[in-house]
Amino acid sequence: QVQLVESGGGLVQAGDSLRLSCAASERTFSSPSMGWFRQSSGKEREFVAAVDWSGSITDYSDAVKGRFTISRDNAKNTVYLQINSLKPEDTAIYYCAASDVFASRSPQNYRYWGQGTQVTVSS
Repeated sequence: QVQLVESGGGLVQAGDSLRLSCAASERTFSSPSMGWFRQSSGKEREFVAAVDWSGSITDYSDAVKGRFTISRDNAKNTVYLQINSLKPEDTAIYYCAASDVFASRSPQNYRYWGQGTQVTVSS
């Protein structure tokens, strides 16, 4: 019954843009904050961005700050990640998640996870 479903990934070239979407159940979306993480092959899952329940407060990792924008539409129970100026190092599976802690950067604080959407950036 509880789920998060990501979409919007794909194969793009460096410099391109993508918008990822994460549709959540009402119960999951009621969490204090929503976040995006990413994981490259052979690497640990890393924090990307988070947004509080109102959408007013956001947090970004240094790696994506200035290029990525997280937002949410509470009426649609959906969180978005706008990705601009994509780089090859952005290649990863992107996951959305629901956190028990406001704008947490720690994966351990996220209760629910989607299955991810693949973003591949070619040089």
